[in-house]
Amino acid sequence: MNILDKIIIDKKQEVILKKSIIPVSQLEASVFFGKQTISLSQKLKESNSGIIAEHKRRSPSKSIINNNFTVEEVVKGYENAGACGISVLTDGKYFGGSLDDLLLARASVNIPLLRKEFIVDEYQILEAKAHGADLILLIAAVLTREEIKSLSEFAKSLGLEVLLEVHNQEELEKSIMPTLDMIGVNNRNLKTFEVSLDFSKELASQIPNDFVKVSESGISSIEAIQELKPYGYKGFLIGENFMKTDNAGQAATEFIKQL
Repeated sequence: MNILDKIIIDKKQEVILKKSIIPVSQLEASVFFGKQTISLSQKLKESNSGIIAEHKRRSPSKSIINNNFTVEEVVKGYENAGACGISVLTDGKYFGGSLDDLLLARASVNIPLLRKEFIVDEYQILEAKAHGADLILLIAAVLTREEIKSLSEFAKSLGLEVLLEVHNQEELEKSIMPTLDMIGVNNRNLKTFEVSLDFSKELASQIPNDFVKVSESGISSIEAIQELKPYGYKGFLIGENFMKTDNAGQAATEFIKQL
């Protein structure tokens, strides 16, 4: 069993437990539930940099990346740096994140927030909305076409945008549907953790232009972004590269300036 399979088994258990404690009515009573969301796809279309910066404490492949910052310091730094949006990891067991991180991020900045999570149930989309997210991530590798359709339709009904992550041709083909806003190509194979920009390059021409193209993972240099832009990519998700420094906001500022 690979790491992704393990995460999904744990996630399904976690959702069952959470549903037994926090009723949907409580999530719907959140102050953020009726709040107008901010469009990341629109911001990416208008941006020269296209940077989506990530708040990430650790990962299964790297263990601890950085535990020294508060969420507020990181996200404010990213906003000041000129990032188009911020990805907030909310998985606890494998990434050291939480929904509180999303809530603190929402209280600190006024740019689009992505709930970066392994979404397997509509309940998690309600959580995302209740904690101030503007968009959610769906991972094609762990969902069927029917699940992608019903989860993306549900997200849209709440006013959330959808970023769908694919890793190969097969995942892309099963996933293309009008309820998606952005299609992200993960340059990291989630089963082997091998990283290569070739994944983004190979799939670029297969992604219809109706969707904003995003390249995710393994982007650590200006050259990588310049290499990917001619393929039609408008968004670039960068996490570890900023988080592993002493000042994530400063690192993002310098990176975006150079860009």
